[in-house]
Amino acid sequence: MRVPIAREGFPFVVSTAGPAVVLLLAAGQVGGPVLWTLAIIISILAIAVLGFFRDPERNGAKGDELILSPADGKVIKVEHVEESSYLQGEALCVSIFLSLFDVHVNRYPVSGDVKLRDYEPGRFEPAWRTSASHSNERASTGIDANGQPVLVNQIAGLAAKRIVTYAEVGDEVEQGARMGMIRFGSRVDIYMSKDAVPGVKVGDRAVGGITVLAQMPGGLEKTE
Repeated sequence: MRVPIAREGFPFVVSTAGPAVVLLLAAGQVGGPVLWTLAIIISILAIAVLGFFRDPERNGAKGDELILSPADGKVIKVEHVEESSYLQGEALCVSIFLSLFDVHVNRYPVSGDVKLRDYEPGRFEPAWRTSASHSNERASTGIDANGQPVLVNQIAGLAAKRIVTYAEVGDEVEQGARMGMIRFGSRVDIYMSKDAVPGVKVGDRAVGGITVLAQMPGGLEKTE
């Protein structure tokens, strides 16, 4: 069965899978507990890397009134906050924590035009901490979704060392399409209209491109 891999993961997959194959072949011919142990360890590492960079297809509901989850993970915050960089006022914020075992490919929560692209260097605190939203390294993408501003912050975690974001200012993006990814554990914060109706609560599991985090003002009633 073919496992789709994010393009950012190819160098990591090759650099671990290649040695794993060589060591397994060598262990099969030469034998010996040391060689077999090393071959098994590198093979487990290769499988873990392959799993981390998996990039499954996602075909969830689409709609101008829906805000889809940009990431797989656990919802750790659903609350109203002040957002000054793009929405410039009170906003509903939904935060999702991605563990090392979650899919780390991020997706656009809405369709629209990219109006903001920003990068802020910072620390690498554990991503589940509240302070990580402002103190950690992060990349911000502001989208104008038919007049409704939506901001997605990709936030580095304790082990994350690189944030990838594809779109630039002026690009038109499509809901559910691939937005980028974060290596390795991380967090994504989504800011939207303060009048949006939440569709998730703290503790829920979100699936990128499928789970409806909220509905825009004037949209349908809350989706269960």
